[in-house]
Amino acid sequence: MTSSSSDPARPSSVAARLEAVRRRIAGAARAGGRPADGIVLTAVTKTQPPAAVDAALAAGQRVFGENRVQEAQTRWSGRRGSVSDLELRLIGPLQTNKASDAVSLFDVIETVDRPRLIEALAAAGLKAGRTVRVLIQVNTGAEPQKAGVPPGEADALVEEARARGLSVEGLMCIPPAGEAPGPHFALLRKIARRNGLEVLSMGMSGDYEMAIRFGATHVRVGSALFGERNPPETPSID
Repeated sequence: MTSSSSDPARPSSVAARLEAVRRRIAGAARAGGRPADGIVLTAVTKTQPPAAVDAALAAGQRVFGENRVQEAQTRWSGRRGSVSDLELRLIGPLQTNKASDAVSLFDVIETVDRPRLIEALAAAGLKAGRTVRVLIQVNTGAEPQKAGVPPGEADALVEEARARGLSVEGLMCIPPAGEAPGPHFALLRKIARRNGLEVLSMGMSGDYEMAIRFGATHVRVGSALFGERNPPETPSID
């Protein structure tokens, strides 16, 4: 491992970045008249090296987001038992055949976007004897290549998830690249309010301060904490 102070995996580098992000979150919350402790920072650790993950844990970070079930199993199976207050959130697309694995590993699944996945998660939760906590992912930009329920169908999907016994805590979105994120954040907030949902997972490294101004309760930050992601050696089949 390089000894350079610029190495993003160094504990001092991760701790400094984490503190800087926390300060910016607090500033954005104050600007919006909100308490800073009402904003949850989800550290996105997908494809990050073990040293970076351990550095974040050592710096006190406890909420982490992962994109792939298999990668998360590898990363957290040896760490979960030693961190009692750890919270893992699935923030990437989930195939129905991975539902049981996801329910076993993650505390919250943020990417519920279709009836078949609701059915699979409900069955997995029943088998595991636990209530599955979820967010509904909304495709606010109606992008055909992106996961998420269309905005006009979000209310019905929330109702269906509730009817199947899932604990629907809120909504999640990823605004289209190249577009101003504000209108997408506002749309997600509007859908959440009419469904009585409090959690809004929106905002990433480039726009989390704006997301907080629009009511985000959870922000998903990766590169601002760890530097640019390292590409996986092999493609995921999740």
